[in-house]
Amino acid sequence: MEGSPSEEIMQKRCRVVNCAVPKSRQDRLRIAAIDFLNPAPLMWNFEHEPEKSRLAEHYAIERMMPSVCVARLASGDAEIGLVPIVACATVPGLAIIPGCTIASLGRVRSLLLVVRDGVASSEIQTVAADTSSRATLSYARVLFKKWWNQATRFVNHAPNLDAMLSTCDAALLIGDPALLALEDREAREKRTGEKLRYLDLAEEWKRMTGLPWISAVWAVRQNGLKGWSEPQICEDFMRSRDAGLANLDALVEEWQGRIAVPVATIQQYLFTNIHYQLDEECLEGMRAFFRYATEAGVLPAVGELRFLRLK
Repeated sequence: MEGSPSEEIMQKRCRVVNCAVPKSRQDRLRIAAIDFLNPAPLMWNFEHEPEKSRLAEHYAIERMMPSVCVARLASGDAEIGLVPIVACATVPGLAIIPGCTIASLGRVRSLLLVVRDGVASSEIQTVAADTSSRATLSYARVLFKKWWNQATRFVNHAPNLDAMLSTCDAALLIGDPALLALEDREAREKRTGEKLRYLDLAEEWKRMTGLPWISAVWAVRQNGLKGWSEPQICEDFMRSRDAGLANLDALVEEWQGRIAVPVATIQQYLFTNIHYQLDEECLEGMRAFFRYATEAGVLPAVGELRFLRLK
């Protein structure tokens, strides 16, 4: 186009003012991210200055449901994804970015099995399941296969509690819909006259195994890194996690207008319910989950977990 500076001139201008020519999407690592409340601390630097602009030069972010993140990695449409940990068993060639996770050391609130009052877990024949997270569905299947009722069937269903319970004995709710269902608990009982039990699956898992519940990790297609530095990627993501944990109050303020739950619920969720450090206890929990899932026939066997290099 007439009057447009050449690429060489643009590069020179940017060197003079100490900036960078924006890269095309193809020149950046594509991130499949999740637009839920629980990963918000992990995303801090990618969404806030002063790091946001620098990271945008290297990473292109698209937000989607957790199950879609897995599909993007598997198809090669993303190089990095915040994925349910079951992806490590189902997608070949993945490595984990060390240090970052979405986990719970006990009660989590956003992973619920909702059952009619008086119905024991061993009596549940059918579960209407929100399939937005494959990890939660796999954990639930392990709980039933190993401890509750091996014959229970899972039926895919949109996350609408009333509709789920109209067709099945129990409902599996994940993420923000689970948080909203808890907030609506008393109001629903008044509306319907029906008492329900809200089982926190992470709490149930801890009670059965003594180990934390690990929902998701940052996973990478190693053959798609295009020569990028593994230590630099690890540093970028771990620094974003650290910045998010240092700014939880700001995240509470941001999210109070994005999800219809009280501020106190968001505070408890981010400060207490979710654990973001992929530490040794969480790694032990991951390995135990894969072992139980293989024994129950829920997932294929998983070999040694692979991680990006820190140095």
